[in-house]
Amino acid sequence: MGILDHLLGPQSKYDERLPYTYEARMPIIEGDDEFNSYMSDTICGLIRFLSESDVDPQEVKIYEIFTDGEKVIPKNLYISAEGAWLLRKEVCQSFKDHYDRHIYKDGCAFQDRNCKGTGP
Repeated sequence: MGILDHLLGPQSKYDERLPYTYEARMPIIEGDDEFNSYMSDTICGLIRFLSESDVDPQEVKIYEIFTDGEKVIPKNLYISAEGAWLLRKEVCQSFKDHYDRHIYKDGCAFQDRNCKGTGP
């Protein structure tokens, strides 16, 4: 990674067709507007972090965060029919159509991003 790449950050973050980052929100108290927030620059990194943190997939909503807004991601893209988190390869396959031409056989447009997750 060159100095310019380090200063500008991942090139994929400049593609306005792709989310800038991802956020999972889990209510602290049912029915309240307060929530715990978990974030990652990749959907696979966020799901791995949530899974490793023993977050219940049924309790969260995951959002794609764009520079001009946010969109809720349908749960069927990251949760199995049994209600468990999808594994990384399953996530890639699930999002292949969602991110048309950005996920391909040997990689994806998100490869230049940090895959670490953060949360409360």
